[in-house]
Amino acid sequence: MAEKKYLIKQVSIFSENKPGRLAAIAHALEEAGVNILAFSIAEANGFGVVRALVNKPDLAHKTLTDLGFMVSFTDVIAVAMRDEPGGLFEIARILGEAGINIEYSYAYSGKDGAVLILRVDQVEEGVEKILAAGGALLDVSLFQ
Repeated sequence: MAEKKYLIKQVSIFSENKPGRLAAIAHALEEAGVNILAFSIAEANGFGVVRALVNKPDLAHKTLTDLGFMVSFTDVIAVAMRDEPGGLFEIARILGEAGINIEYSYAYSGKDGAVLILRVDQVEEGVEKILAAGGALLDVSLFQ
């Protein structure tokens, strides 16, 4: 299936929300030679979830698991987005009209433009709808 080349393996790290935890994660990845390409942090009741795109997801998973962190993988997609008013609306409208729910999202502005990272409830259908509407998705090879 062609859509597979757009499914990016995101690393999710669960951790207590207290001083020094993010530094411990970042330092462990640095020592392992893993580059963090994008990330977000969400907090709930004293715990945090660090979601990250890294260049070596399997090594990141092993490194952090060996240190006692709870780590999981999630498929996300990365959409090249216009870096101007209305850019987010275009993508959200395509998915909303297709009945595809955005569970969470984060974005970054890279050297080639803005990128929207999406976790949707129907990943493969989301890829199909965005491509059919003329959207541009980033290939998984750019993140590994």
